[in-house]
Amino acid sequence: MTTLTAMPTRPMALRLNAGDNVVVAIRDIPAGTHLPDEDVTTTQDVPQGHKIATRPIQAGAPILKYEVVIGYAAQDLAPGDWLHSHNIRFDAVEKDYAFGRDYVPTEILPPEQRASFQGIRRANGRVGTRNYIGLFVTVNCSATVARKIANYFDEERMEDWPNVDGVIPFIHESGCGMELTGEPMDLLRRTLAGYIRHPNMAGAVVVSLGCERNNLLQFFEEQSLAEGKMLRTLTMQHLGGTAQAIAEGKAAVRAMLDEANQVTREPCSAEHITIGMQCGGSDGLSGLTANPALGRAADILIRHGGTAILSETPEIFGVEHLLTRRARTETVGRKLVERMDWWLDYTKGRDTQINGVVSPGNNAGGLANVLEKSLGGAKKSGSTGLMEVYRYAEPVTEKGFVFMDTPGFDPVSATGQIAGGANLICFTTGRGSCFGSYPSPTIKLASNTPMFDRMASDMDVNCGQIVDGTLTLDEMGEEIFARILAIASGEKSKSEALGVGEEEFAPWPIGVTG
Repeated sequence: MTTLTAMPTRPMALRLNAGDNVVVAIRDIPAGTHLPDEDVTTTQDVPQGHKIATRPIQAGAPILKYEVVIGYAAQDLAPGDWLHSHNIRFDAVEKDYAFGRDYVPTEILPPEQRASFQGIRRANGRVGTRNYIGLFVTVNCSATVARKIANYFDEERMEDWPNVDGVIPFIHESGCGMELTGEPMDLLRRTLAGYIRHPNMAGAVVVSLGCERNNLLQFFEEQSLAEGKMLRTLTMQHLGGTAQAIAEGKAAVRAMLDEANQVTREPCSAEHITIGMQCGGSDGLSGLTANPALGRAADILIRHGGTAILSETPEIFGVEHLLTRRARTETVGRKLVERMDWWLDYTKGRDTQINGVVSPGNNAGGLANVLEKSLGGAKKSGSTGLMEVYRYAEPVTEKGFVFMDTPGFDPVSATGQIAGGANLICFTTGRGSCFGSYPSPTIKLASNTPMFDRMASDMDVNCGQIVDGTLTLDEMGEEIFARILAIASGEKSKSEALGVGEEEFAPWPIGVTG
């Protein structure tokens, strides 16, 4: 007689920390469902990704998730109650920055033990993951010319240059009617220069109108750019207008293609990989699966000598003290606090996310407020020391885990990271973001299996396997790292295969338009 062994029942909710007073539903839970691990019975229907009280919580008492305060009870709460923005009050949280208290130097693997990928070595020693020629504009007034030049080099025409990934227009909405000096112009020029110099760019053509505030000669002089064989400029007013500029631009690109095509991929150390870490369309599972799994992958990359950039400053509000404690020095930690203080002043009195209310999609997915979203988003940072803090689009020169100050809006944030040198973007999503980017490809990481299956043509990695019980966080981190190496070596990500990324170039439009 055969004895059948009962399969273990998958839990309906996860406890993240012994000190928490909530658990998180990992699937829809009807009212009246008993949770044996917590010995509570749900009093309302609880959607996937939302929270359930596990003990009595008095009005005004903190709500703890990962043993971090994500808000305060707006009323007396009973065990089994569904917790969300209707009964969690957003308020200021007292923070102990404890600069550098938890910093531990990371043990970097010796060079001979580091992973490798098939990269593109540039003459200046930098290593690319892609090989593009870009059309850039100093001002939106020259956008059509740049777009028409780039669009001329379609897939059929590019068949003669198989080692060139494409000719891409990088169009923005600014360049004139803006502040001439100070941060707005500095930021725009820094972003454009970062893309022009990017190791994924073989060459670039910069198109200007001729009378804009972002003057071409001043831009080149300020950013130490010099025209040459693989960097050309066109000024529409000098050339005689639109048609002549388009013709000149086509000739300029054509002259670059033969040289750009001569690249070959060769084994390169993973120390040359810099990832920009993003999250968008987050849900209640993002902070349990995709974000901490990406953090595990970032830790692996850093041990192999690489770099991981965390950004979206308004979306770490409330948990920035968890990062300052890992800062290499007090000076590094204070840079992060200074940027957060800037944001709080910049958004004072405005209806923005940093002041509490997350997007409707985030809210529907289980995130009650920005504190809870920040807690999940910061999980992307992994566990290594915070080595440096950069302003938007500044060149990232420090290895390891670093932070770049950016808005929370994904296209703007990723644009800053790429300008800073990220040659890959790793993007977590729970609701299903369809983001892509050039010249650095985006790898999209799904927080849950139903969304991954529903949007399979957009998602690269299914981190929902963690709550499905088929992979651990560490195993998921290893899988993400393997995908990073494969896509860095030339394998197309899902967004690349779909041709997504051209419209997502979005420099931060800070400052006054007038």
